[in-house]
Amino acid sequence: MEGVRILEVAQFTFVPAAGAVLADWGADVIKVEHAEHGDAQRGLVRLLGLDAAGKGSSFFPIMEGPNRGKRSIGLALETPGARKVLEELIRTSDVFLTNFLPTARRKLGIEVEDVRAVNPDIIYVRGSGFGSRGPDADKGGYDSTAFWARGGSAAGVTPPASETMMRMPAGAYGDSMGGMTIASGIAAALYSRKVTGEPSLIDVSLLGVGAWATQFSVNLALLADGPLPVAQAPKHGSRTNPLVGAYRTSDDRWLELCMLQPGRYWPEFCRIAGREELVADERFDSTEKLMANAAEAAELVAGIIAGRPFEEWLELLGSGAGQWAAVQNAWEVGQDPALRATGMIASVVDAEGKDRELVANPVQFDETPVRLTRAPQFAEHTDDILRELGLSDDELIQLKIEGAVT
Repeated sequence: MEGVRILEVAQFTFVPAAGAVLADWGADVIKVEHAEHGDAQRGLVRLLGLDAAGKGSSFFPIMEGPNRGKRSIGLALETPGARKVLEELIRTSDVFLTNFLPTARRKLGIEVEDVRAVNPDIIYVRGSGFGSRGPDADKGGYDSTAFWARGGSAAGVTPPASETMMRMPAGAYGDSMGGMTIASGIAAALYSRKVTGEPSLIDVSLLGVGAWATQFSVNLALLADGPLPVAQAPKHGSRTNPLVGAYRTSDDRWLELCMLQPGRYWPEFCRIAGREELVADERFDSTEKLMANAAEAAELVAGIIAGRPFEEWLELLGSGAGQWAAVQNAWEVGQDPALRATGMIASVVDAEGKDRELVANPVQFDETPVRLTRAPQFAEHTDDILRELGLSDDELIQLKIEGAVT
């Protein structure tokens, strides 16, 4: 995307994450931040009970993830001086990207018609909680509300008898998926503009991303014309397959098995586990019998896996052809050899010159790992961007005196 300029008037993670992906792909992404306060996410010091930044460092993962590779300019959009700067940025950009609510967009004069009055060819992108039309178009939302709760994921993972609702497994969980979704829409719109000459208006909502993530269940409910029955999953395995599901090892770690052809993989598993006699067991000696007696087989599998530690099972299962995975925590994901072999954990140098690492976006071109640069400090590139627009030093100073720019 070298040569493509993205103008981002957005904050938090949902929409800025799209800008980060586009920056990963080579676009010039200019992040417009409030001239005094900056992106509101810069003020989040704790998230999910954890410190959001390292002590004594400017490296702030909650900002680095969705903002790496960008340049930051501080603009007081409500001032006349900043308006001139904004319009020049619009005039020189291919994409205008925002997650401001309609009332704020109208107040600041950044609705689609305002932006297209300056640049008729610009692709205009709105990220929202609940969509740009309908009863909740003016309502704000976060991924915990629009994506996780209302989009069906929370209900899908919360057991019927639970006294608490299951929370998202990571901060900005739905936001990150939504950002990737927006980035793909922008790529398609750039292609469409090249082919047709017409710019697109793109809408992506967290609710829509949430419904897409749970589409299998939603589609079944639509087919059934009502809520799906609550299915009580067996303790081990599935109802017809002992080699599907989570099993606990002797040292209280978990393995996820997903061998969808039980008859094919049962002999291999029994051999790996040192229980070859189970292959000829009359309860399990055919695919039909194994499926019919899945509950008994699953109890045996649970006992077998509980008899050895996690690391031993990694080696044993790794010798077979069946599908399975270790249940990993965040640190283990960051060290995953498959991710590292493919460059999905990328190096980045922070503002103090220290080497850091971030998760790369999951799309890779030509087997070439992405090269990341750090997220900008607040309004770090204001002077550089203004000079690129042709402003003299005297004009730049005057804008600062007026409070139009940082």
